[in-house]
Amino acid sequence: MFAGRSRTARISALLTTAAAMAAGLLTATAAHAVVGDQAQDGAYPFLVKLDITMGDAKRACTGTLVDPRWVLTAASCFADTPGAAVPAGAPKGKATATVGRSDLSNTSAGAVRDIVELVPRTDRDLVMVRLASAVSGVTPASVTTSAPTEGESLQSAGFGRTRDEWVPDHAHTAAFTAGTLTGTSVQLAASGDAAICKGDTGGPVLSTTGGHTAIVGVSSLSWQGGCLGTDPAETRTGASAARVDDLAGWVKQVAYGPAFAGAPWDHAVQMTAGYYTGGSAGGTRHMDLIVVWDDGEVTLYQGGEGNDPAHPFSAEYQLAPRKSIWIKALSVTSVNTGGGTDGVVVRWIDGEMTLYTTVDAKGFHGEKQLAPAKNETWRDDAFQLVGGRFTAGGHRDDLLVDWKDGHVSVFNDVAVNGLKKQTQVVAKNTTWPHATQLTSGSFTGKTTDDLLVRWSDGETTIYPGMNGKSLPGELKIRPARPDKSNWADATVVAAGAFTANTTADDIIVRWSDGHVSLFPGVDAKGLHDEFRLAPAN
Repeated sequence: MFAGRSRTARISALLTTAAAMAAGLLTATAAHAVVGDQAQDGAYPFLVKLDITMGDAKRACTGTLVDPRWVLTAASCFADTPGAAVPAGAPKGKATATVGRSDLSNTSAGAVRDIVELVPRTDRDLVMVRLASAVSGVTPASVTTSAPTEGESLQSAGFGRTRDEWVPDHAHTAAFTAGTLTGTSVQLAASGDAAICKGDTGGPVLSTTGGHTAIVGVSSLSWQGGCLGTDPAETRTGASAARVDDLAGWVKQVAYGPAFAGAPWDHAVQMTAGYYTGGSAGGTRHMDLIVVWDDGEVTLYQGGEGNDPAHPFSAEYQLAPRKSIWIKALSVTSVNTGGGTDGVVVRWIDGEMTLYTTVDAKGFHGEKQLAPAKNETWRDDAFQLVGGRFTAGGHRDDLLVDWKDGHVSVFNDVAVNGLKKQTQVVAKNTTWPHATQLTSGSFTGKTTDDLLVRWSDGETTIYPGMNGKSLPGELKIRPARPDKSNWADATVVAAGAFTANTTADDIIVRWSDGHVSLFPGVDAKGLHDEFRLAPAN
């Protein structure tokens, strides 16, 4: 119905400026109240009425509560002009959400919350809206992971106008049939005299399978045939919705974002990344992050399934409580020994070296002692260490160690050899004692892992494709000069596949002031975009 035309052109064809201004509502899209049956009280508790002020204009939209603090709706509700991009952050004007009140005349029911943050998609007409505080007593709707099929019966709901009401006091629902699908949209054919009108933009399009109802799309555009105020000559009632069935992971990650940002990151002392909760290279779930805090607590942050670098994680698990033995962990680094999940090597304050062959959301498993406690070599002489695949073949369970006197060595296949098979790759020197952060990743496309080193003066270098015998030529990605680089403040660094689950080329940094950044897609040319995941604290 709308194929082959730009989004702006479609909007212009569906809404005339005069009609939009007369309505005093949304001017960006055509899909604004459902002409259909009045929704029964309590039938759609997750339905949200949005009231938005843009300058002197007021708009009404519909949304869906998908988390106690988050609403999913159309980005166009917050656009300055039709087709304009919506920036992330606070809305430009006052905006409120009324939740849990299908009967708007019942002011004693439901809850009203201010809207404080917008997280838009750039590939379709969607935005996640954060509320000032959580809503209790309302079960959020779920987002389906199954794509609609052509001919499938769907239900649309919204608070917009009907055939004979400008501002109805009840939500309405209507039946539609799924039509043509693209990667980001689904066309809707009205059943009977159903239509989507002004005020329904952002409302849910719902599918029901096995008695379970979930969101499959979000109303975006409509011809509005039969809606009050539409030209009587307009008889078309079809509509278009933004698909969300492929965005369940993104919705979960965005909703989790504030919890991740709210952690006391200035107390994070160790970070390492791996596949601990079921993900694998090339799979849908990205790498997880283990964080050791200075009070001994250990947290596992589960990687998400969406590729949004601003929201890489979707859940968290406590692996060890506060005041645990992990307060004595000096170094923690991820390895893979061929088990079901990745594991970690730990250097403890008394010199003991421990290998946990696997880690999952329930904790650390398969403990093996690599060096006993009160071991002077590992207690006094070891400086920095990192796990990775530094020799061709085998698992990612080589261990590179930077010693106090500056020499660097690689212990091959610690799962099999323990700490017995050591190869020196750098002789004693006065440079390597200044290596203050070691991280392994796949930044240059080599068959073995690269070594990233952050030096005490802030210079940061990559040694591409470690061979377990000598250091390859270095690539400088950050200079030492403090006026050109702040990497002397990069206090804790980890690398992993946090955005596109193919290569461990994303870097997470906890800075000295506690703020956390993600640099996706680091390569031989250096760092590129920076996304702040948590503020200074």
